[in-house]
Amino acid sequence: MSVARDVNGCLERGGIADVTNNRLCSCVLGAVALFVLGSAACNDDDDDDGVVGGAGTGGGGGGDVAPDDFEELDMSVCDLDSGPFSLDIDNPYFPLPVGQRIVLEGDDQGTIIRVEITVLDEVETVGGVETRVMEEAELEDEELVEVSRNFFAQASDGTVCYFGEDVDDYEGGVVVSHGGAWRAGDGDNAPGIFMPGTPREGTRFFQERAPDVAEDVSAVLEVGSSFDVATESFEDVVVAVDWNPLDGQTSEDGDEKVYARGVGLVFDEVVELIEVVPAGS
Repeated sequence: MSVARDVNGCLERGGIADVTNNRLCSCVLGAVALFVLGSAACNDDDDDDGVVGGAGTGGGGGGDVAPDDFEELDMSVCDLDSGPFSLDIDNPYFPLPVGQRIVLEGDDQGTIIRVEITVLDEVETVGGVETRVMEEAELEDEELVEVSRNFFAQASDGTVCYFGEDVDDYEGGVVVSHGGAWRAGDGDNAPGIFMPGTPREGTRFFQERAPDVAEDVSAVLEVGSSFDVATESFEDVVVAVDWNPLDGQTSEDGDEKVYARGVGLVFDEVVELIEVVPAGS
């Protein structure tokens, strides 16, 4: 449901997200290699930009454990029969108030990527569970390339569960495919964890559980750090790395994400937050 970019090329990129991106890339690459985000590469006392502190200093991980080998969370919290689930999604790091719209933008080797995320006043029943619909539109140089409708509900412990997505891929203004679309309850598909109720460093979880279609994994590298984008500074963020095993990825070449308390996604590999339209505006 998000922009997928290769972390190996992150240090070569410039443009809108340049300074923040290069700093976060160095941190994530260090974490993947040794899980020591508290090293000098990410803990420069003379530089307050980007991530401050280190994932290795928290309670979950530590040592030289790679994110692929982090503790796996119990996925049963999001099973279809584990309700009740709520449409009122107020997880501090991934809140979805109806009407909220966030916009992220960045430069990917000369291509301007824009991602517009809107929480719709719509409910979709997926696998027998009522879910909130979040629409995500991705544009490249102002041309629409993808629109997805993503389905979420919140478990009683605050975990945001992901029930799938409908996807329209565009070329020249025309829908040409629906790659990666899936719904929990169809065949062996099951809901994933999108954001734990209480994120812990050193844990990993499946965000998508659709065998051979969508199997994205996320690992929490850091909780409670600060992070800057061009328009704002955030004092409490979750830093994660996501990867897609179906594409042959591991955490080493995964995609870095940053989620800010009270806002949600503020950084996604090459794009960073440029605008928030609050619910009710």
